Amino acid sequence: MSLADVKYLPETPAHDPEIEAINDEAFGPGRFALAAYKIREAGGHDRSMSFVAVKEDMVIASVRMTRVAAGAGRAMMLGPLAVRPTFKNLGIGRRLVAIALEAAAKAGAPAVMLVGDEPYYGPLGFKRFPRGQITMPRPVDLDRLLHHEIKPGAVARFVGEVCHADTARLPEHLPAMA
Repeated sequence: MSLADVKYLPETPAHDPEIEAINDEAFGPGRFALAAYKIREAGGHDRSMSFVAVKEDMVIASVRMTRVAAGAGRAMMLGPLAVRPTFKNLGIGRRLVAIALEAAAKAGAPAVMLVGDEPYYGPLGFKRFPRGQITMPRPVDLDRLLHHEIKPGAVARFVGEVCHADTARLPEHLPAMA
């Protein structure tokens, strides 16, 4: 397969059924019990920073971004990132992550966080959060909490339990940061 045949497009509502099928295939029904899904349930994802990879009008991969908060910090949460099995290991997922990070930076997001494998995401610019800096609403392997800082100092403000930004309340003693 030629990667020249793959188009990267902004996600639209028309892509939802295929994205759901890809996520079901990649993660199964147990995904709904995960911490990241608990956060997404509170307000959904941001389509302006979510993308699909398409080959011959079929969605073969997708990445979504969700606005999140922790303490005085704000960020985007990347995920799920899913690629159909027959298209894995071709760089499609890495390209989607790069596109999503670029969109987040253009939109003024201070940072991007995710729950994922450091060997995969590390080369894409992600680092582990210091242990204990953030928590999730459900159990998660702390070694899988990763961040990509866009604005200097943004990750240091991202402290406490991560929640959907729509449900966040800024602590009274801390000023908001754009």
